[in-house]
Amino acid sequence: MPIHKLSFSKRDLPKITGFGLLLILYTPLFVHWVNGWLNKSISIEHEYFSHGLIGLPFAAYLGWSNRHCWQQLSNTVQGGEAIAGLFLLFLGTFFYLGNLTDLINLSLPIILASICLWLKGLPGLRLQGFPLLLVLLSIPNEIPYLLAPYTLPLQQFIAGTAGFILLQLGMDVRVEQIYLFVNDRIVEVAPYCAGLKMLFTSLYVGLMLLYWTGAWRSRTKTMFFYTSIIAISIVANIVRNTILTYFHGTGQESAFHWLHDGWGGDLYSACMLGLLVVVLRGIEHWVDALAEEEASGQEYEA
Repeated sequence: MPIHKLSFSKRDLPKITGFGLLLILYTPLFVHWVNGWLNKSISIEHEYFSHGLIGLPFAAYLGWSNRHCWQQLSNTVQGGEAIAGLFLLFLGTFFYLGNLTDLINLSLPIILASICLWLKGLPGLRLQGFPLLLVLLSIPNEIPYLLAPYTLPLQQFIAGTAGFILLQLGMDVRVEQIYLFVNDRIVEVAPYCAGLKMLFTSLYVGLMLLYWTGAWRSRTKTMFFYTSIIAISIVANIVRNTILTYFHGTGQESAFHWLHDGWGGDLYSACMLGLLVVVLRGIEHWVDALAEEEASGQEYEA
């Protein structure tokens, strides 16, 4: 059986060198992110971007899948595109060498975009646009910290709804703002318990599903799907906080910690994300059926 040897031309040397340099520069950062997301040892704000565990590999897969189209693109780059690519490369390098963690993280998608512009111009950037978007949305930053002060109405709504549900179950519950009092025990619906993390993850996974199924081409499907994601995230978080309040109020501390910060919470989130697949399929069938009925009605009138 013949053995095929890998061969590289001199033209491939700069590309291989650049790829190796990127691996050297960003492998420690990837390891830090993955370790923090898996072991929950990263900051609370950065934990909001744990969807990168599936998003970054998916982005790499899409980028690799586009390799044939990438090779077919012209290597001739306009002067403005080359200048823009060079500017982004310098900007990304400046961010990487800085002392601010968020800028170091942001340097990754900037440098990747600069490579696309430098090698293939705007056509290359458009080709790899969606993988770059997935990378950008996976980059840990302080946006959750900035949003936390504005979640008070949502916290109050969740606390009030959870209290109402528990009252219907015959429990002695008192709700004050974002606090629930059950059997002389207090449960706080804190800003980071308002479901923002799950909402971030759901919107991100929803984006991946829309692209994978091609449903993003339909504005109607996209609108209904994202509306459903927001509704499901809110309802799921209300149910989760209700169960947590019940566990804590009845002294079931092991069950409380299992669902709150144990693998039970991960299982709950996984089930919710699985539900998104079912919802998207339902929306696709519903919208397609409506379109077929409308087309049939127009043919009948004609």
